[in-house]
Amino acid sequence: QVQLVESGGGLVQAGASLRLSCAASGRAFRRTVMGWFRQAPGKEREFVAAINGVGVSTYYADSVKGRFTISRDNAKNTLSLQMNSLKPEDTAVYYCAARTPGTIFTDAIAGYDYWGQGTQVTVSS
Repeated sequence: QVQLVESGGGLVQAGASLRLSCAASGRAFRRTVMGWFRQAPGKEREFVAAINGVGVSTYYADSVKGRFTISRDNAKNTLSLQMNSLKPEDTAVYYCAARTPGTIFTDAIAGYDYWGQGTQVTVSS
């Protein structure tokens, strides 16, 4: 069983930066593809970014490419999302998610088996 706890959300102005963190439990963290998803009010949850177990390969939605950076620290079982140049359309609840250990990358929501409780990010114009 994997438990995920996000932190770092908040209210910022457009153009600002935020860094989200996700603390993960479990001994298979370094073999686990991790991802960030978000859900805006009235919209479906969508893929934001993902990273493979060793942190070499990263994947981004087109809407955040060049502005967001996903990273992980396997020694501390933590996942991060550095968000720069934030826009009002980035406003959403952001979720940390984990695939079953040993599986490969996917951006499909159904492919992630473990989810955090979410953290709110609000970007004002």
